[in-house]
Amino acid sequence: MSAIKILHAADLHLDSPFEGLPANKAALRRAEQRELLGRLAELAQKEKVQLVLLAGDLLDSDNSYYETGEELARCLAGMGVPVFIAPGNHDYYTPKSPWARLKLPGNVCVFREHEIRGVTLPALGVRVCGAAFLEKRSGPLLRGFTVPQGQGLRNILVLHGEVGGKPDSPYDPITEEELAASGFDYVALGHIHRASGLKRAGKTWYAWPGCPEGRGFDETGEKTVNLVTLGDDGVCTLETRCIAQRRYEELRVDVTGADPLLAVHTLLPDETVRDVYRITLTGETEESPDLNRLRLNLEELFFALQLRDETRPREALWDRAGDDTLRGLFLKKLKAQYESAPDEQARRVIEQAARWGLAALDNREEVARHDDP
Repeated sequence: MSAIKILHAADLHLDSPFEGLPANKAALRRAEQRELLGRLAELAQKEKVQLVLLAGDLLDSDNSYYETGEELARCLAGMGVPVFIAPGNHDYYTPKSPWARLKLPGNVCVFREHEIRGVTLPALGVRVCGAAFLEKRSGPLLRGFTVPQGQGLRNILVLHGEVGGKPDSPYDPITEEELAASGFDYVALGHIHRASGLKRAGKTWYAWPGCPEGRGFDETGEKTVNLVTLGDDGVCTLETRCIAQRRYEELRVDVTGADPLLAVHTLLPDETVRDVYRITLTGETEESPDLNRLRLNLEELFFALQLRDETRPREALWDRAGDDTLRGLFLKKLKAQYESAPDEQARRVIEQAARWGLAALDNREEVARHDDP
């Protein structure tokens, strides 16, 4: 059998709401998500892949925009090779779902059953199997299944599911033992948003690519899709490609004894203007950093910026506790709560409350944007 090259992607979550961004930027991000489809098609052509496997959650919900469906159909056709889609828990198949409504090109096969079915491609010498979520939850789909052997075919599975999770997971739980017993040469998975790299269970190779572009601060860093080659000697290799336009990144900056703006600039990488950043200030300070000043000086360096203040006051915070003043009485009460607090987290909350209270007593503008959405 000759080698076969596969493009494997999953979890695009097209038409995500991007609730953490302003409405205009959220709309722009949804439009940019559609452009992922074009870059996916371009990658398929450039790399001369022979097969495309899309392992679910291409859409974020069944309320997809008309433009998204049009672009999806156009780009899938532009791949020019067989494309197999296994709907997941976000884009599960029903007779009223986008997968049933869309006019997809002839090179696309969407699995529509909750049982594993196969399609043979004689020209490629492969059998591609898959199954679909029919609702937001799914029991185990691979359990007890073994693909027919022989017939001179490579056997490939595309499936949305969770490997190594809880046995009662509602998202198609899969074990390595089931993968090893399945008889597949390669299993293309989706659902987990952090890439796995190439793995092996018995003689079965498997992987999940993660999401191709982050949508929040739980999806930071570079995101990729997989290029998989099944060699004629049974060896599988995997390369990754980044097709994302933007990244989500988190940066923690210790501002102890430093000007916060200078400290941020010192640690900030080059070329951040296309990315979404969360910058968290840490360390000990005499007073709360001025986040409004920071925002005015920094926000043009990013597509979007979130600032957080996790600094702690120096010990001098309690120096005037007990003075015969409103300030002293306020600090005395909070200091008593601080000293009896059950844990460090509770103490930090009390410290922050003291800082906010002192700012109010001094008629200073306090950090209203302490934790911007």
